[in-house]
Amino acid sequence: MRIKGEVLEFPSYRVVEGDYRIRLDKNESPYDLPDRVKEEIFEELRGLSFNRYPDIVSMPAREAIADFYDVSPENIAVGNGGDELIGYLVRLFEGKYVVVTPPTFGMYSFYAKLEGIPIVEVPLREDFTIDGDAIADKAKNARAVFIASPNNPTGNLQPEEEIIKVLDTGTAVVLDEAYAEFAGKSLWRLIEEYPNLIVLRTFSKAFSLAGVRAGYLLADGEIVDALYHIKSPFSVGIMTMAAVKVVLRHYDLVERRVAEIIEERERIRRVFREFTYPSDANFLLMRLNAYEFLLEKGIVVRKLSGRLDGHIRVTVGRKWENRELVEALREYLEVEGCG
Repeated sequence: MRIKGEVLEFPSYRVVEGDYRIRLDKNESPYDLPDRVKEEIFEELRGLSFNRYPDIVSMPAREAIADFYDVSPENIAVGNGGDELIGYLVRLFEGKYVVVTPPTFGMYSFYAKLEGIPIVEVPLREDFTIDGDAIADKAKNARAVFIASPNNPTGNLQPEEEIIKVLDTGTAVVLDEAYAEFAGKSLWRLIEEYPNLIVLRTFSKAFSLAGVRAGYLLADGEIVDALYHIKSPFSVGIMTMAAVKVVLRHYDLVERRVAEIIEERERIRRVFREFTYPSDANFLLMRLNAYEFLLEKGIVVRKLSGRLDGHIRVTVGRKWENRELVEALREYLEVEGCG
């Protein structure tokens, strides 16, 4: 037996297995759902038939999300995580290649490579903002342009005026807003003005549903309809849809937890301001080559490479986890003679 083509490696990061006390490497929420919210999800499930396939186009979840945004369900698509939707979006449009803006989320390139689609890179500026003019120039023959705002792993929002320059080309623009709740800003309303805009969102971060796998997008109805014509049926199960419906009813809880994470994020940044970039997300990019040192302390963070070699990305955790992180990093700086 011969395997056809290149075997791709998962791009995001070195997966560290083992019994580590503190995991700050995957940008998950540090907070699980309260038992009372889980009980609501279980109650929702009691009224559903486990022996039947879920709705083929995930309409229960789409309707709940549409009510939350006050839009039509025709403007919503739901996937088994945002990753699944990225996989379809690289295939949905015509063009010669996809455009990405490194350093950024590796799954855009991963799915393009998986489909054999060429990738054109337009690197971020020194301050990690996009160059709208440079991207617009490359967008002319592109299938789609992928822009993350806030960007992963740098944490910064992208300037709206630069995004508009790309939207004005008419090429499909996938604006990945996975961390928008922490930034307090979203451009999703621009889908009314720009039918080429697709805003990608997730329940994995602020909503504490990383284990459930629920992503969604907001876009023009024509794009959503076309996506469902190529999307695998039944990929979003009844448990996922039940969880989505319930957590949207508890957005006040999400807001409180987001505020706590932001407060902790800024506290950590104040301590290490000299080594830490500003962030609009639930993580911090740090100019510290401390990955192995922290691992020995039982703390897992994200080790970066390429342009960000010697940097780490640190997810904001619970207060006690953040305290231990701060203590470990202070010790690291003392050992390195930077304290």
